[in-house]
Amino acid sequence: MAEMMLEIGATARWDDDSSGEVISLAVDPTAWRVTHLVVEPKHRQGLARLVPADDRVEQDGAGMGGLRLRYTEKEFEELDAAEETLAEFEPAVLVPYQGAWGVPGDMPVADGGLSWPGQPVEPVDLVPTVLPGEEEEWRGDRVHATDGPIGHLHALCVDRDTGKVTGVRLKRHLWGRKDVTIPIGKVAGFRAGIHLNITKREVQHLS
Repeated sequence: MAEMMLEIGATARWDDDSSGEVISLAVDPTAWRVTHLVVEPKHRQGLARLVPADDRVEQDGAGMGGLRLRYTEKEFEELDAAEETLAEFEPAVLVPYQGAWGVPGDMPVADGGLSWPGQPVEPVDLVPTVLPGEEEEWRGDRVHATDGPIGHLHALCVDRDTGKVTGVRLKRHLWGRKDVTIPIGKVAGFRAGIHLNITKREVQHLS
């Protein structure tokens, strides 16, 4: 079985050398399979997209935990959106000016006229709507042993051919000396964080 590590926060490059960042992973919690990567273009130059976790996702030969996406930038932009942007500004609010309502071209807002209170808003996450029933795993999500939190999610290891999760990788944990990979047999589920079926002490023996 060939494994691949899907690191949340890793750089993802597509075939024309454009790049982005893996910001989360969509997991089918019943099949324990990563179905999609949520990838955001570099410097937020565009909306994040849902990249199917199939054979077009490869480990980057350059190492450093990066990924190679076998898409052109145009093909990437044609993938389903993982987020959407609301209207750039909220609707104008009319404020009184000398007892009357302001209209476009009136005095500045301080003295009456059109008020534009809205600011550009953050994109809205579409994953729960587009992939109902799936769990979105983020970098830093809590990993829980049977007797309490044990650390924070860094990556998921998957079977290249099936997308099945084979291990959960922790970056920050109680001992902090090195990364720890929890085998999938020690994982109880992926709902509301990642839950293990072993104790903190048993996790320590894996490190």
